[in-house]
Amino acid sequence: MIGTEEDKFNCPFYFKIGACRHGERCSRTHLRPNFSQTIIFPHLYMAPPVDPVTQVARDETEHFEEFYEDILEEFMKFGEIEEMHVVENLGDHMNGNVYIKFHYEEDAGNCLNAMNGRFYAGRTLASEFSPVTDFREARCRQFDEDVCSRGGFCNFMHLKRVPRFLRKMMRKGKKKKSRGRERSPSLDPDRTFTRATSEERRGMYLVFSYLFV
Repeated sequence: MIGTEEDKFNCPFYFKIGACRHGERCSRTHLRPNFSQTIIFPHLYMAPPVDPVTQVARDETEHFEEFYEDILEEFMKFGEIEEMHVVENLGDHMNGNVYIKFHYEEDAGNCLNAMNGRFYAGRTLASEFSPVTDFREARCRQFDEDVCSRGGFCNFMHLKRVPRFLRKMMRKGKKKKSRGRERSPSLDPDRTFTRATSEERRGMYLVFSYLFV
């Protein structure tokens, strides 16, 4: 069967997790889909920045929550999102990968076309369709139970835990879309998307924002 160890032609890891540690040097074929419900943004998530004055990194939990909420709000504009995952594995082919699974393939395609070539936090965005549609097969069950012996270099996804309020935000988006599906919008590539941080909302002097250009 395609994507199994018995398949001598197609890479099982690429088929299951949408990435392979061998990259283009892999001895097996990476069967890249022409369309999919899921798109992947490689290395979109980055560790908290270090303050140039104090030389101390921001709190990891707060940093991740702000990142997740920012991009979730942006991607929900394209359509109903079923799942969105951020990978925390340390391998170069997996670290910081973000997977967004839409309910409709059309919405995933619109998101991919609109986002590619834009900039996020000073970096050019590049996404592609992913073969991953069942994250139960892609994720590391031992990591979910805090018993993975391979650590950050495990071959299966170590998915960052998403707080309940962000999962609820995604569910609300689903209910809103279920009342009547609208055609996915096309984003203006010159529009800038910014979101104030919790520090700014509390009136503090620290500024941390994400930019989509």
